[in-house]
Amino acid sequence: MRTIDYTAHLEREGGLLADAAAKAGEQSPVPTCPGWTTGELVRHTATVHRWAARIVGERLPGPVPEDPVPERPTGPALLPWFLDGHGDLVRTLRAAGPDTDCWAFLPAASPVAFWTRRQAHETAVHRVDAESARGGDLSPIDPDFAADGIDELLTGFHARSRSRVRAEQPRTLRVRPSDADAAWTVRICADAPPSTERSADGPADCELTGPAQTLYLVLWNRLPLDAATLTGDTALATLWRETSAVI
Repeated sequence: MRTIDYTAHLEREGGLLADAAAKAGEQSPVPTCPGWTTGELVRHTATVHRWAARIVGERLPGPVPEDPVPERPTGPALLPWFLDGHGDLVRTLRAAGPDTDCWAFLPAASPVAFWTRRQAHETAVHRVDAESARGGDLSPIDPDFAADGIDELLTGFHARSRSRVRAEQPRTLRVRPSDADAAWTVRICADAPPSTERSADGPADCELTGPAQTLYLVLWNRLPLDAATLTGDTALATLWRETSAVI
């Protein structure tokens, strides 16, 4: 996807998050983030937006520790504060040129490409959290954008040494969306982070299939495993579920 497309998704998802949070109310529990209220979710996301905007806008080298999440604002000031930071992030990313040099923590064509992608998906996942607190149907996620989010998770986050996904014996997980031209084969072992290929070649011990939106949310632990179609070794899917939280 192009950087301009990520920025458009970021803008849309932030608006949907604010709308869902307003309807849910600040003290509502967030089912997809046990222990959080909607207010805590909004403050977290707004803080991440400000952190990212600062890194890009000030062209900071890294690593840059995440900003601490404030206890305030609360009440009527909360959502305007969120929207102010979200709007500043969108403007900062749109103004940044392709030669902007700053810290990024996953491989990308450029730091700006990384941050627009990362913040678009950060906001999309937390928008789903806000809608889970609000109740009712989720706003749809574009299949190509959802597939891109699966790719970021599998080839980016879980390629890092800090990924906790391990298996005593080598195992292979396949992820195949039904509505996007993409597939991934994830090889899991005992002594290294998962290795992911963008293909459906060769056998797999377990396969997850379904709409890209469903797989995106299952892999980010926002939907239960049985929301997807699961074939093969269910224990491997359970292992993923138990160890794949991003840290």
